[in-house]
Amino acid sequence: MEDQGKNRILILLFVGVFMGSLDIGIVGPALPSIQSFFTVDDRLLSWVFTIYILFFMLGTPVMAKLSDIYGRKAIYILDILLFTIGSIVTITSFSFEMLLVGRAIQGLGAGGIFPVANAFIGDIFPPEKRGGALGILSSVWGWSSVMGPLLGGLLLQYGWQWLFIINLPITIAVILGSFYILPSGERNHEITFDWRGIIVLGVLVTFLAYGINQIDTNHFTSSIMSQDVLPYLVLSVVLLPLLWKIEKNATNPLIQVDLFRSREVRLVNSIMVGTGLVQASTVFIPAFVITALTFSSQAASFMLVPLVLTMALGAPVIGRLLDNYGSRNIMLIGSIAMAVGLFTASIFAETFYILILASILIGVGMSTTIGSPPRYIMLVESPPSERASGQALLNIITSVGQLVGGALVGAFIGSYAGELVGYQYAYIFIGVVAIVMTLIAAGLKSKAEQVKSAY
Repeated sequence: MEDQGKNRILILLFVGVFMGSLDIGIVGPALPSIQSFFTVDDRLLSWVFTIYILFFMLGTPVMAKLSDIYGRKAIYILDILLFTIGSIVTITSFSFEMLLVGRAIQGLGAGGIFPVANAFIGDIFPPEKRGGALGILSSVWGWSSVMGPLLGGLLLQYGWQWLFIINLPITIAVILGSFYILPSGERNHEITFDWRGIIVLGVLVTFLAYGINQIDTNHFTSSIMSQDVLPYLVLSVVLLPLLWKIEKNATNPLIQVDLFRSREVRLVNSIMVGTGLVQASTVFIPAFVITALTFSSQAASFMLVPLVLTMALGAPVIGRLLDNYGSRNIMLIGSIAMAVGLFTASIFAETFYILILASILIGVGMSTTIGSPPRYIMLVESPPSERASGQALLNIITSVGQLVGGALVGAFIGSYAGELVGYQYAYIFIGVVAIVMTLIAAGLKSKAEQVKSAY
C-alpha cells in the first residue's frame, strides 16, 4: 500500500479513536453538573465513569475477536454505530439509570474502536515505522483530553448534555469515511467465540468494582467485613481461577492467556493496571479542584488543560523517541514523573501554581504509560494472527485498573463525605501505585532486546 493510502487510513483511525477517548476525558468536567441534575451522592456518581469503563473492557475482547472473524472494517463501523446509539441515549436521559445505560452502550462501542485501530497499524505499517504511527494514534488521548475540558468549560453553560452531543457529527464523518477508505480485509469463519469467558469476566469485574466502591476508607476494617463489600470481593477472587481455566481450554479464547508466557507481556500488563488506576484518578480532578480551590464547575474543567495538553504534545514525541531509545527507558522516566506529580498534587492541593506543575508531571507520565510504548511491546510480543487480541488484552488489563481506580477514588471521597482530605488520601495512594510501576518498568527489555524480538 502506498504512503498516501496509509496516511488516509491513519487519519481516519485517529478521528475514530479521538471520538471514543473524548468521552473518557469529557466526563470529568460533566460530573459535578450531572450530580446536581440527578441529585446523586458521590459513590453513585462515580458509576458514570465506572460503567463506561466496565463495558469498554467487555467490548474490547468481543469486538477484537469479531474483527478477526468478520474483518476489521465491518467491526470498526459497528463499534462507531454503537457509540452513536449510546450517545443518543445519554443525551436524552430522563433518569440516572437511563444515563448509565447510555454510558454502557457507549463503552461497548468504544471498547472495540481501540484494539481494531491498533491492529490496523500492525497490519499496514512495517515494524520500523509502527512506533511513529502508534505515537500519532496515541496522541489522540492527549488531544481528546484537551478538547474535553475546553468543550466542558464552553458547553456546560448550555447543559451537560451538550458535552455528549458533540460526538454525533464526528460519528457521522467517521462512518462515511470508513466505507470508502478502510480496506475490507479477509473473513475467517473458523474462529469460534468464547461466550463463557465473556460472561465470567463481566461478572468478575462487576463484583470487584462494586465491592471496592462500597469500602469506607475511614472505617476500613469493619467496612471490608461488611455484607456490602466482603461477599463481592470474595466472589471476584473465586471467579479468577475459573476464568483462567476457561480461557486456557478455549479453542479461541477471549483473553489470550498464552501471551502471558512472555515475561515482557506479564510486566507490561502489570504496569497497565497501574496506568488504569492513574487514568481513573484524573477524571476526578475537576471535582478535586472545586473542593480545594472553591472554583466553579466551568473554571475547574479548565484545570485539566495543563495535564492533557502535556499528553497531547508528549505522545507523538514519545512515539519518535520510542524508535530510538526503546520502551524501558521511556516508561521508567514517565513513571517517576507521574509519581512525583501525584504526591505533589495531594500535598499542595490548595496551591494553584504548584497544582498546575503537578498536573504537567502527571501528563508526562501518562503520555508514556498509556501511549505508544506498551502498544509497541504488545505488537512485538504478539504473533501476527493475534495482534488484535494482543491489543485487546492490553485494553482489558488497563480497563481493570480504571474500574478499580474509579471505584477506589469514589470510595475515598465518599468515606470523607466529599471533603478535601478524601481526595488527598486517594492521590497519595495512587502515587504509591506509580512508584510500584517504576520498579516494574525497570525489568522490561532493553532497546536491543526489543528490536531483536520484532523480527
